[in-house]
Amino acid sequence: MPFKLNQGRRHHIPKQTRKVQNWREYDASLRQRGSLTVWFSDAAIEGWRAAPRTTPGGQPWYSPLAILAALTLRAVFRLALRQTEGLIGSVLQLLGLALAVPDHTTLCRRAETLEVPRPRQRREGEAIHLLVDSTGLKLCSAGEWLLEKHGTRTRRSWRKLHIGMDAETGQIVAAALTTNDVDDGAQVGSLLGQVSAPVASCQATPETPPLGAMKLPPWFKPSLRL
Repeated sequence: MPFKLNQGRRHHIPKQTRKVQNWREYDASLRQRGSLTVWFSDAAIEGWRAAPRTTPGGQPWYSPLAILAALTLRAVFRLALRQTEGLIGSVLQLLGLALAVPDHTTLCRRAETLEVPRPRQRREGEAIHLLVDSTGLKLCSAGEWLLEKHGTRTRRSWRKLHIGMDAETGQIVAAALTTNDVDDGAQVGSLLGQVSAPVASCQATPETPPLGAMKLPPWFKPSLRL
C-alpha cells in the first residue's frame, strides 16, 4: 500500500500504557485550568491609596501594592501599559470598587523603583511541595533563515523540558530535557532523584498518570492531586 511505503522509517509515538481512571476529576481539572477568579481583599482595598508622606516631596497617589498588582496582571496577560490600565479599570468596575486606576505613565515611572517582594528561603531539612509540568522547546537549525526569507516548509524539531518547582518559593529544583513523545509521568522519578530535600507532596498536570503506576524509589510516598 502507498501509505505503508515508509512504514519502517516513520516516527512512531509510543502507545500510552496507562489509563486515566478518575475521569470525573480529570475532566474537572481541565475546565479549571481555563477559569479566572479575581478578588481584592479588605487589606488590599484599604492599602490601595499611598500612605501620607512625612518627608518633603510630592505625595504619591498609589501604594506599591497597587502598582505591583497592576504590573502582575500585565505580566500574566502580556499587555502593554495602556492595555494594563484598561484591564485594571474593567476589573475594578466589575467588582464594584470605587478605587482610582493608575494611568500608564504612572505605571511606567513607578516600575523603575518598585521593590518586588522575594520568596522566602527554605530552611534546611524542610519538606517541599513539588509541582511538575513541562513545556515545548523548538530547535532552530542553520536553515531556519530559509523559512523567514523564502517561506519554505521545514520539518520542525521539538524537545520537551520537564520542570519540578517548589510550590512555596517558586524555585526550580529539578529539570529534565527529553524528546517530544515523553510524558511527564515517565520523568517524575528522574525529577524526584534531583531533589535533595524531603518531599511532602507532588502535584502534576492532568496529563501525568497516577504515581502508583510508576517505578519510584521505595522510600518515596507522595500524594498526587490532579
